[in-house]
Formats: sequence, C-alpha cells, structure tokens
Amino acid sequence: MQPSSRRVGTGLATAAALVTATLMLAGCASDQGAAKPSASGASHVKITLENDGSADACTLDHASAPAGPITFTVSNESATGITEVELQSDQRIIGEKENLAPGLKPVSFTLTLGGGKYTLYCPGGKNENIPFTVTGKAAATKGGSVQTLLKQGSTQYAGYVDDQLAGLVQGVATLKAAVDSGDVAASQQAYGQARPFYERIESDVDGFVLPGTKANDNAGNLDYLVDMRASNLDDTVGWHGFHAIERDLWQAGAITDSTKQLAAELQKNVDTLASLAKSLKYKPEDLANGAAGLLEEVQSSKIKGEEEAYSHTDLVDFAANVEGSQQAFEYLKPGLTKIDASLTSQIRTQFDKVNSLLDTYRDPSAIGGYQPYTAQLKAADANKLSQAVQALQDPLSRLAEKVATAQ
Repeated sequence: MQPSSRRVGTGLATAAALVTATLMLAGCASDQGAAKPSASGASHVKITLENDGSADACTLDHASAPAGPITFTVSNESATGITEVELQSDQRIIGEKENLAPGLKPVSFTLTLGGGKYTLYCPGGKNENIPFTVTGKAAATKGGSVQTLLKQGSTQYAGYVDDQLAGLVQGVATLKAAVDSGDVAASQQAYGQARPFYERIESDVDGFVLPGTKANDNAGNLDYLVDMRASNLDDTVGWHGFHAIERDLWQAGAITDSTKQLAAELQKNVDTLASLAKSLKYKPEDLANGAAGLLEEVQSSKIKGEEEAYSHTDLVDFAANVEGSQQAFEYLKPGLTKIDASLTSQIRTQFDKVNSLLDTYRDPSAIGGYQPYTAQLKAADANKLSQAVQALQDPLSRLAEKVATAQ
C-alpha cells in the first residue's frame, strides 16, 4: 500500500482533518443510524479499524450526525495496513488522525460541522472512501464571556501561526543558501534552526495541497513534499523535502546537485504553503485538537527516533511540538479557566513537568540546542519521556469537546 497524504489544513485544518478522518470512517458503519447529541451537547461517532479475516476495514458506528459539535474517537483494533483516516470535503482534507497502529490507545477529536456531505478517506481499507452526512444547520454562535474569550484566543493564535510561517520561510531560505554554498556544516546548522518553525504548527498546516491537485495525491500534498520521512515513502512520488536533505547532509555528508535541487524545491513548496496558510481563521476546538495532535506526533515518531533518522535532532522537534501545543492551550486558557478551572490547572502543571524534563537535554553547542537523540539515549530515556507526554496528553485530549460545547 502506498502511504496516503498526510494531514491537511490548519489548527482548524487539524481539527477539521480529524473530523475528516472520523467522517470518512463513518461510511463503513455498523449502525447506519444518526448519532445523537450527548448531555454535553456533542454527538459521538466511533471509528474502528480492524481486519475482518480477509482484509483491513474501517467501521463507523454512525453514518450521520446532526450539525454542531461532533467528537470522533478512532481505535485501531487489528488493521495493520491502515495507519490514518481523513475527513474530506470537496477534495480538501479538513481533519485527520495519523500513526494509528494496532493496539494503541484510542484517540479522539472534536469538530463543529455544518450540514452537508463529507467523505471519510480510509487508505488501505477495502472501502477507502466512505460517505458521511451531517444533517441540519449548525447552531448560532454562542454569546457570553466564555465564548468571547475563546474566540479572542483563537483570533490571536492565528497571529502566532503567521509568525511561525514567516520564520519557516526565512529559515528555509537560509538553509537553501547554505546548501548552495556547498558548506555541509553550515547547512546542518541551518537545518536544525529551520525545523522547529514547521513542527510548532504542523497540525495547523499539514493539510494543504498544490493548486490543481487532489487531497489524496502525494504528488501535490504539501505536507508530504515538505516533511515526509524515509519510513513512509510513496514510491510513485519519490522523496522530497526536509528529510531528503537531512539524508544527504548527515548520511552522505556531502552536498550534490541533487541536494541543491531538493533545497530549491523545498523553498518553493514552503513559500506556497505559507501563502496558502497565511491568515487562516480558527475555531476554539481547532486549537484544542491541534494541541492534542502535536503531542500525538511526539509519541508516534519523535520518541521513537523515526523523525530525524540521520541527524538525530529528534529532541529539537519534540520541543517544538510541545511548544506549539502549549501555545494553542495558552491562547485558549482564559476561556478554559471559566469552563473547567481544575482541568486547566492540571494541564498547566503537566506542561511545566514536560518542559522541565526537556530542559535537562538542552545543549547550546548542539544543532538545534538539544542533545542528539542517539540510540543510547533513546534506550535509556524513551520510556521516561513517553510517560511525561502521556500524563499531559490525557487531560489535554478532553479540551476539544469542552470548548465546542461551552455555554
């Protein structure tokens, strides 16, 4: 199976992408009835990935839900060939969950959806494209101080994303200049400085595609072209982006004409991404879903050492994911404190613990400012890092539904 496109969109896109995944899974439903709103005000849809004895399949327990907040919970029971799900609307990925290995803890996301037809894309399943329907119209925007604070935070967070996009554009330009000069050491330093800008907002910007291409076509999927790893390549598209350059700089230790072409292509794609993603608008649940999604990235690839297989700068990415997640939380915190002060305080405390742990790995002399994540360090500390992130991820994953249903 060829890998499918990676996340689409912004924090909104992330949340939306998650919704996409959920909606897509709904097509293979065990109960074709509509989900009903719970006491919280959100409808709940379960997506199950499993092997039925002959093939991997996606199963959705409801084929539709009423407009408004919808919480999708994805669980991979036994489908080894399915690792992600996406929710699409008119070929645009509006929500997604990735790295869904069998046996891992279920993950969820909450989106506020308007009435219409959606498609749940389940790559690798025997029924990859599954229809999902949202009925009626979304409720009118709620007023009140809580909603005002949440909306203000979402608007302000968009400015943070724009700042990171500007940093990414400049960082990649510096990387390209270093590669063009043929200086391997300078290129390695520039690589380590550019990566965090993308990792801080990956959940917001990983759903965009090049104009004229489809969401499930890796040849146009900007997240694939910018950030695809060696462990999940699409052979028909080939390797592009940061990690192909990383391979040349660390494994080969040399800059070739091909490396220069990769850097030029990366700069072009990053410029396009920044143009498409600039000034996106976010809903509060987009920020909450994005914050949780970034921590899932840490657990699924950074802690395993899969992200930076050649440079071993995984802790640089780890710290950037945590920072991006915390920023999304911080922009929501004034409203969250009014919704659930105890949960907000718990999350704040867990962020402090994770950041304190990360501080122990700082090394100003190392590329990106953190110790290399060597095989020895991973063997010694991966479990400790994973436990710290999980203690944060558990309460953080509850925020999306709370902000989507807040009065």
